[in-house]
Amino acid sequence: MNLMVIGGGGREHAIIRALRKNPQVQTIWCLPGNGGIARDAQCVPIGAKDIPAITAFAREHPVDFAVVAQDDPLALGCVDALHALGVACFGPEAKAARIESSKVFAKTLMAKYRIPTARCEIFSDAQAALAYLETAPLPAVVKADGLALGKGVLIARTRDEARQAVRTLMQERKFGDAGSRVVIEEFLTGPEVSVLAFTDGKTVRPMVSSMDHKCAFDGDEGPNTGGMGAVAPNPYYTPAVAEQCMQTIFLPTVRAMAAEGCPFRGCLYFGLMLTPDGPKVIEYNCRFGDPETQAVLPLLKTDLLTVMQAVERGELDSVPVEWDAGASACVVLASGGYPGAYEKDKPIAIPAELPENITVYHAGDRLAGDTLVTAGGRVLGVTAVAPTLRRAVEDAYAAVDRIRFDGAFCRRDIGRRALAAGKEL
Repeated sequence: MNLMVIGGGGREHAIIRALRKNPQVQTIWCLPGNGGIARDAQCVPIGAKDIPAITAFAREHPVDFAVVAQDDPLALGCVDALHALGVACFGPEAKAARIESSKVFAKTLMAKYRIPTARCEIFSDAQAALAYLETAPLPAVVKADGLALGKGVLIARTRDEARQAVRTLMQERKFGDAGSRVVIEEFLTGPEVSVLAFTDGKTVRPMVSSMDHKCAFDGDEGPNTGGMGAVAPNPYYTPAVAEQCMQTIFLPTVRAMAAEGCPFRGCLYFGLMLTPDGPKVIEYNCRFGDPETQAVLPLLKTDLLTVMQAVERGELDSVPVEWDAGASACVVLASGGYPGAYEKDKPIAIPAELPENITVYHAGDRLAGDTLVTAGGRVLGVTAVAPTLRRAVEDAYAAVDRIRFDGAFCRRDIGRRALAAGKEL
């Protein structure tokens, strides 16, 4: 089979690595890919948002199956366009992708179908939002309605911070049209859990739970990033919690999407908060998370392509999805200055020999001749799989310490909170 994967980050690299395990896979084209992905797939210099060029490529090449992995092309209708050509795809069509591309759509859906989430108010006028904040409970969470590179969520602990969040999103338009509307939510407390789930619009097969680390620095300090690391499974996500989430959140969400005429097929990401009042939805994503995918997919025992094809055919109920009983840890190596300004084109040195339980996923790099150099903020995701979470964390950091590029930094506490929680539970 010949496959096409749309995207060019660490998530896509993890997906490609998993797809390559299927012996029927001959060629994988990655659009656009990156320097490290080029070792596992044929990279094609077509941007993930260039839908006309993507469809032209699909017309000109024998693509048997496509995986649209990034949020932007999903929201822009990449799956719709490929379906129109007769190309089988993994990923939701644009109407279903609204569950991520519009926070307003998602909050309205949850309110209508009584899916537990934070109370909120929605604003399309900055002055009205600012007036509301004068009496709103604090802390408050201010979210851009649209896609904002995973950075459009601002937590305001003071009124000044709340006002500045609205100004940043709605008046300064830091994230463009994504901030034309904002959602102002109550601040929820409790452990956070990320659960990715395969769904064909009817059946839901949750993946191993994970714990993301969004803040740039140790101790959850500093600005939000796209994610500095993840561990799986999440110790707070017990079997009892999992069953509660299935009955009150996962199945109701999938049924709600079908009832609204936009059935969701693909990977549905549930960002959850385990509050004193029970699990609640913080956010939905319409695709695999990053870096959660780099932690979760290495634990998948079932063939990924088989699962994805069953999702596309609406036959997920016929495929058992099995997971390794061990644990994983992914540590992100980032460019100095990220998530702010950073320099590029720093040569990357990765040892030729690393332990078998280590995988280096490439996110923000490119090839300059034969040399791998940095090209993004989050450069590499170093993942270890081990029988225990403690061992996975230790092995991931041991590998991280053998990788070099100028200005590289990482959080040194990935997994620490999960390990502490494991002792408490």
